[in-house]
Amino acid sequence: MTNVRPGPVLRAVFRAPAWLYDRGLGWLLGSRFLCLTHTGRRSGRRYRTVLEVVGADPAAREVMVIAGLGPGADWYRNIQASPPLEVVVGRRRFTPGHRVLGEDEAFAVMTAYERRNRWIRPVLRPLLGKLVGHPYDGGDAARRSLVSQLPIVAFRPRQDG
Repeated sequence: MTNVRPGPVLRAVFRAPAWLYDRGLGWLLGSRFLCLTHTGRRSGRRYRTVLEVVGADPAAREVMVIAGLGPGADWYRNIQASPPLEVVVGRRRFTPGHRVLGEDEAFAVMTAYERRNRWIRPVLRPLLGKLVGHPYDGGDAARRSLVSQLPIVAFRPRQDG
């Protein structure tokens, strides 16, 4: 069996957010995405990863993202090994502290995310199902299973930075 590779158009679509951030135009994406700069846990190299913002708490000055590939995602493992270096959201840039949300808080964040994004449900649910490895119907049990498998991380400006 051969691996299916995305065509050039699909690759360009996936790379577009990173391309915008690389050129100082990430603000065009508003607060829908963030660019995380982190250090490789083995290589020591700097990496930048563009992630979708799934939640925000303006009072706590936090933005939340989901590790869609699970706890094995490189960016997630890297920030567990050493603190993230920078987060850029829209025109806001800060040195972040981070925390992994508990299951109840993650459940609430994903519930609100799905409610805000009702119009993409036909695409979102099958995608989430692929990420967790079983059908995802958006019910409470499925959402609990999702947040137990895919960590949600909150970034906020560090007090000392």
